[in-house]
Amino acid sequence: MSVDLRLRHDRSLRERAAEMFERGLGYGSVARGLGVPAEAVRNWQKTYRATGRDGLLKMGEKHARYDFETKVAAARAVVDDGMAKPEAMERFGIASATPLKQWCRLYRGGGAEALRPKPKGRPRGSGAKAAPMTREQELEREVRRLEAQVAYLKKSIALKAELRSRTGRRP
Repeated sequence: MSVDLRLRHDRSLRERAAEMFERGLGYGSVARGLGVPAEAVRNWQKTYRATGRDGLLKMGEKHARYDFETKVAAARAVVDDGMAKPEAMERFGIASATPLKQWCRLYRGGGAEALRPKPKGRPRGSGAKAAPMTREQELEREVRRLEAQVAYLKKSIALKAELRSRTGRRP
């Protein structure tokens, strides 16, 4: 059994928080009752209002995917119509404020088209292949390779000669 280290508070604690929300308690009372930081419980309450009990209990399991129309409608409601983010989360069933903030930023920068899904992965046919070398280019390449080889051998001979002169014998 693996433990999800991303979640600080387990499912049973969030279940108890959901029960307290259903009884009408605010996030401050729930935080004190459970001994959890108020900011965490406040985020739970936002998620609870937006997606209900199931959304709160599924936190951390899998990231939700939202279609293009939902993204545009939510961003347009917040940016153009002035709707509050928690209200938009509730209306459109968005579990977290983070994606909504990102959609609003993209919408302000590039309109609805900025929210369109991008193709995933490496593009097909990327990396143009070099044109075949001409005979002249092949010969120039071979000359450079041979010149480098000669320079390497000369350096090796010079090092051996220097070592021989220092020690007075062959290496």
